[in-house]
Amino acid sequence: MTSVEICAGAGGQSRGLEKAGFGHEALVEIDDACCATLRVNRPQWNVIQGDVASFNGRPYRGIDLLAGGVPCPPFSVAGKQLGAKDERDLFPEALRLTDEIAPRAVMLENVRGFLDPSFESYRERLFQQFRKLGYVPHIKLFHASNYGVPQLRPRVVIVATRPIDAEHFSWPEGFNFPPPTVGDTLLDLMGANGWQHAHVWAAGAQAVAPTVVGGSKKHGGPDLGPSRARKAWAQLGVNGGSIAEHAPPPDFIGMPKLTVRMVARIQGFEDDWHFTGKKTAAYRQVGNAFPPPVAEAVGKSIRKMFEMAAQRRVMVA
Repeated sequence: MTSVEICAGAGGQSRGLEKAGFGHEALVEIDDACCATLRVNRPQWNVIQGDVASFNGRPYRGIDLLAGGVPCPPFSVAGKQLGAKDERDLFPEALRLTDEIAPRAVMLENVRGFLDPSFESYRERLFQQFRKLGYVPHIKLFHASNYGVPQLRPRVVIVATRPIDAEHFSWPEGFNFPPPTVGDTLLDLMGANGWQHAHVWAAGAQAVAPTVVGGSKKHGGPDLGPSRARKAWAQLGVNGGSIAEHAPPPDFIGMPKLTVRMVARIQGFEDDWHFTGKKTAAYRQVGNAFPPPVAEAVGKSIRKMFEMAAQRRVMVA
């Protein structure tokens, strides 16, 4: 199965869809650090650095899936929630590319704020435009912790399908076992430099993490979020004031900080997924990512829809 991804970021959705069986024909991303990350991890991918508004989808007409994590600030409670009035709103570009590419399905993700009552008319206009293009829109709120990710991280996912495929689409069900805790997830990384209190720390961090906040180039630094988030991290024995370069030394006393690799694991990234750039740039890539396990689960549901529709057509024939 083939896909084109816009606003690809550091590869959270890309990696999840890859594991679901999709081959990426093109990945569009404007941030140079993110593009470098994608190229380091998958040199064979066609990474196109540039503004989505300048991307021509016509050469990719007929691919199976158009995916993307369009910018969340227009709908995030952490911002001004300007919606369509925000210049960063790229849903219109996603619609344009849907028209140009005519994929079998579209998958877009955004923040939970997109479901706020204040955006009801925006959502209806968006869905109506998808219908005019010949698609049936579906929307669901996901919690990453239901898919094996040790973090709450609520995200909204929109899947638009062709009417001929729509009856075969169903959202993925969450795992029937609890997610791993922060302590269990990070124990080996916390003890990598011989920290003698790593097991004691892990025993006190037996819960999932709050939502990781990535920040932007204009706002936010390499920390785990505002004061409310830092308090939640402190309850897990983590100092959220900044990101550390290395795991605690053997004789460390106090609350440890997380490294970029630790945060990446909490986001659901595999340890061999490398993030380029210095600490701040790398952390922002991780913090703004869509957890790969959630993307994989939705991707597999889309793939299953394609397979069921194909079987139905064979039976009818």
